[in-house]
Amino acid sequence: MKLSFDQVKRRAKTLERQGQKDEAIKLYEDFLTSYPKNERARKALAELRDPAAVMGKGSLQDKVTEVRRLFDSGQVEASFDAANALVKEAPNSGVVWNLVGAAAFVLKKFELAEQSFRKAVELAPEITQAHANLGVLLYQQERHQAALEAFANAIKTNPKYAEGYNSIGGIYHKLGKLDTAEKYFVGAIQANKNYAEAYYNLGNTFFQKGKISAAQQSFGFAAKVQGENMPALSQKLYMQALLCDWSGIAEFEKLASRIGIDGDAVEPFSMLSYDDNAERQQKRAANIVKKRYHVNALPLPERPVTKPDKIKIGYFSADFHDHATLILMIGLLEHHDREKFEIHAYSYGTVKQGVKRDRLQGIVDSFVDITTASDPQIVAAVRQQKIDIAVDLKGFTRQGRTGLFAYRLAPIQINYLGYPGTIGADFMDYIVADKVIIPEKQRPFYTEKVIYLPDSYQPNDRNRIIPETSTTRSDFGLPETGFVFCSFNSNYKISPNEFDIWMRLLAKYEDSVLWLLRANEGVQENLLREVEARGIDRTRIVFAERLKEPEHLARHKHADLFLDTFNINAHTTASDALWAGLPIVTKAGDSFSARVAASLLCAVGLPELVAETEAQYEALIIDLVENPERLGQIRQQLIDTRFDVPLFDSEAYTRHLENAYVAAYDRYFEGKIPDHIFAS
Repeated sequence: MKLSFDQVKRRAKTLERQGQKDEAIKLYEDFLTSYPKNERARKALAELRDPAAVMGKGSLQDKVTEVRRLFDSGQVEASFDAANALVKEAPNSGVVWNLVGAAAFVLKKFELAEQSFRKAVELAPEITQAHANLGVLLYQQERHQAALEAFANAIKTNPKYAEGYNSIGGIYHKLGKLDTAEKYFVGAIQANKNYAEAYYNLGNTFFQKGKISAAQQSFGFAAKVQGENMPALSQKLYMQALLCDWSGIAEFEKLASRIGIDGDAVEPFSMLSYDDNAERQQKRAANIVKKRYHVNALPLPERPVTKPDKIKIGYFSADFHDHATLILMIGLLEHHDREKFEIHAYSYGTVKQGVKRDRLQGIVDSFVDITTASDPQIVAAVRQQKIDIAVDLKGFTRQGRTGLFAYRLAPIQINYLGYPGTIGADFMDYIVADKVIIPEKQRPFYTEKVIYLPDSYQPNDRNRIIPETSTTRSDFGLPETGFVFCSFNSNYKISPNEFDIWMRLLAKYEDSVLWLLRANEGVQENLLREVEARGIDRTRIVFAERLKEPEHLARHKHADLFLDTFNINAHTTASDALWAGLPIVTKAGDSFSARVAASLLCAVGLPELVAETEAQYEALIIDLVENPERLGQIRQQLIDTRFDVPLFDSEAYTRHLENAYVAAYDRYFEGKIPDHIFAS
């Protein structure tokens, strides 16, 4: 069956967008063989063959329209040629100069693009889009003040130009001026009440300011005004998790197989507390990498002819301060063999002080603050430093800069510690784990090759001090008698699955209480409502204030048993508890984040505290409550073996990780591709 002209045109347009211009021309030629008198086909073919020639006919407005059509259809080079031809005919037209600039910008002719946009706004200062285009170009070049001025000029020409307010808000947000950013995002919404992107950006600003309820509302509006806005919906769901508002769970379950997997990418971390499924987590990671980090990696330098005396390791993080990551890592960093390794810390966090940060700066070969540098600037500096192994300590967690690794900072790149899951990218070579965290059957769901450490993947500092204190339970609002269950995990990790079990335990043991970490009042009220909905008096829940690390460790002695969460286990909080001698009961799940506590318990010699099902989890807890002698023995075992178990042997851990680094480097040096490494 022969195709109609409209069908041929649609196929030709698709081929044009895909860069297959010759194939598109052939389509029209074949059509004209059958229908030689079809004028529409002849015109379309002529435009394809020589757009500039077609531009020679008609009025200036017609020609401008044709340039825009070429640009909008993806024929950017053709639109660039046509616009340059037209600017010779109309050198005083701001509209035409703006078209030249737009095409030049897409073709990465940035100097010409800026010149063209500036010429446009000089000739026709009333053209809103010319100011905005100039602003976009300047922002991309990190020329923030100049970009702000350009977007402000765009708004002057059109006070209802919502995109201008949104762009200014975005710059202030990047500069950390959140109050000002909030004002401009609100301005964008006032100019366009259905502007989903502005609602999303406002939600991010509220989140960073700690206004979680307001953030949830903003993300919710973004999802509502733009149907199937999965990024906004995922962030709304994450805010609900942070608030312990479990009404979003049913909404997630309807979309679990699609959200972040089909179509728009979502922040992978936002879904961890909802979804213990390693396969879907990998797909979400791969999707966001494809959509967000599609830069061209810079060519790596040639492999050295001889092995270096020292392997240069670069650790990259926003958390080089008194944060869980550095609390865990400081022992590793202190034990690195400085005869074999050169250690460099690259910091891009907003917190610039802390005891652990000061300690870190004294033990590395260099500590470089790269907070304000652009990705290309950082890549250039790291390449100049000739780092051999670049280690990402953030991944998809807050303030992460995964994009740096897309450029290839170093020949070997490792995903480690910060994000409990795969990055889903071909530019990340390895992930550090252990056989509990990533069993062999789960390997297909990790894009990286696995560095298997012999005990636990998690480093620890065996020099952490637990001060002797004379505090009593009542000092923390706990009853002096009765059983104290505790879970010092972040509240967003709690779901109805484990919470139902906890409430059954409180009902079964009337003199027991549950000790949780204090959050904001909205979270606490939501939790307390859930407690009462299950027939438990809200006074049975005690909230713990946040304390400095030594005091936090010391108060563990007042709890009897740590109850773990399911989809995201205790990580640093689990190590805290075990170091302090507090037993943990966990359930091993499917994904990385749901197997962390199991890894830690195996590394302290207590695999019997790992359940495989929710029923086993509940039964194990009941057994420990009703057998205080056994529970006491476990507690004493933790205290007595604290300095002997692998989990807290910082020096042995460091040697194992260093052996893995050497193995990875040796494969690179020998010209081999990455493969699983079993360190010893």
